[in-house]
Amino acid sequence: MKCPFCQIDHDRVIDSRASTDGSAIRRRRECLACEKRYTTYERVERTILKVVKKDGTRVPFDRTNLKDGLEKACWKRPVSDTELERIITTIENDIDSKFESEVESRYLGELVMHMLREIDQVAYVRFASVYRQFEDAHDFADELRPMLNEQSGRNS
Repeated sequence: MKCPFCQIDHDRVIDSRASTDGSAIRRRRECLACEKRYTTYERVERTILKVVKKDGTRVPFDRTNLKDGLEKACWKRPVSDTELERIITTIENDIDSKFESEVESRYLGELVMHMLREIDQVAYVRFASVYRQFEDAHDFADELRPMLNEQSGRNS
């Protein structure tokens, strides 16, 4: 494994443990050249799943794209990296179990929104505003109305 800092392939594993859901092995490494530490993850290599976009184009599923979208939605919110990894892994496991070769982007977007709604409502609305392409304040209000009604029902 090449060190991400000095690019030398000379390290040692300091610690290895399974991730919380058991889908990956987390390894803490130390570069023997520059002595910096970094973390790597070992995962099962999955079959290449294609995402069918709204315009009909197909692109390979990329967990990095999913993580980028979640990080933008959760910017400055109390959502930990561990929680984001859990969401991504849950989504990957879900689509691996339900789809063989292709998944609609709509399915992924709805799944992300469902999971974000459970952990952080602001992140949910941020993601929904991009995913559903909100154009004005009415779109935000329409999205918020069910959540607000739900909350007022619980507080009554």
